Amino acid sequence: MIDFTRIDYLKNGNERQKRAYEVLTKYHILEKLEPYSAVLAGTIPIEIDVESSDLDIVCEVDLRFEEDFLKYLTLSNLIPFDTEVKVENITVNGEKSIVLNFMLEEFPIEIFGQNKPVTEQNAYRHMIAEYNILQEKGEDFKQKIIDLKKQGIKTEPAFGMLMNLKNPYEDLLKL
Repeated sequence: MIDFTRIDYLKNGNERQKRAYEVLTKYHILEKLEPYSAVLAGTIPIEIDVESSDLDIVCEVDLRFEEDFLKYLTLSNLIPFDTEVKVENITVNGEKSIVLNFMLEEFPIEIFGQNKPVTEQNAYRHMIAEYNILQEKGEDFKQKIIDLKKQGIKTEPAFGMLMNLKNPYEDLLKL
């Protein structure tokens, strides 16, 4: 099993994974987010990304101190000063969350924070479940997921379609 809490595995991955590793390390993104236990999640780590896929970074953020988090990101020079950043405060499954979106070279970046450990957040849990399914079902299944994603279908619904899951967002977490 890959240790997804570190990004070293990207160095030996496909071309897009190697490029993601270069960009993340060049800008020291995960190092700068270390106080927030940042982990790369999503489709790029498990090789089911498409051209428009972003780098999803999940963080444990105490949103009572949201201003401190945003100030830290500014002071740490996490995001280059001339980069446009979109910040949203949303509620996901009843949990207050913060989402930052910006571009870093050719990659859209999404930083997602909730006040819970990253390994308990759905983005990470979905990725682990999807990785395990991909390992079990093999390359043909993986290609079918990628083909559905190229048609504009989101990741969890693509798994749901191929696995006959009624509510893929919840059902994947049960697997």
